[in-house]
Amino acid sequence: MMIKKLIFIALLFTGFAVKAQHNPDDQINSDNWEIVGGVDFKIVKDTEMQAIFSPEIKKYANKPFELEGYIVPIKDGMKQTRFMLSTLPINQCFYCGKNGVPIMVLVEMAEPIKFTYKTVTVKGTLKLIPGNAMDNPPIALVAAKAI
Repeated sequence: MMIKKLIFIALLFTGFAVKAQHNPDDQINSDNWEIVGGVDFKIVKDTEMQAIFSPEIKKYANKPFELEGYIVPIKDGMKQTRFMLSTLPINQCFYCGKNGVPIMVLVEMAEPIKFTYKTVTVKGTLKLIPGNAMDNPPIALVAAKAI
């Protein structure tokens, strides 16, 4: 009887794991996300990680930059002014699949945008933020507007 319970529990968790995989059709792919995705990270110590910005992304620093993606709220609310923008929807598992955590960019809007589960396209000034990437996102779009 105990073995049947263990098998049932194992199958139950396997079902959840399969369900948690992301749908590749929802993944946003674009040239600009490729540029952002070129940023590497160096672990300095357990509590510190530094972003290593590629020469390609440095060309866009402090210039207008456009991204399409999914809103990942930092705070509750239907109107968002500061949120993360992701290549995957919020309702999909960020820690599943072969690529691990998806690329995310901090977005600071000039005016609030309504939360949606659909993709949004925003354009703002690309900022590369040095320092500990565990404390602050290393890439941001500031003064962004929905387009």
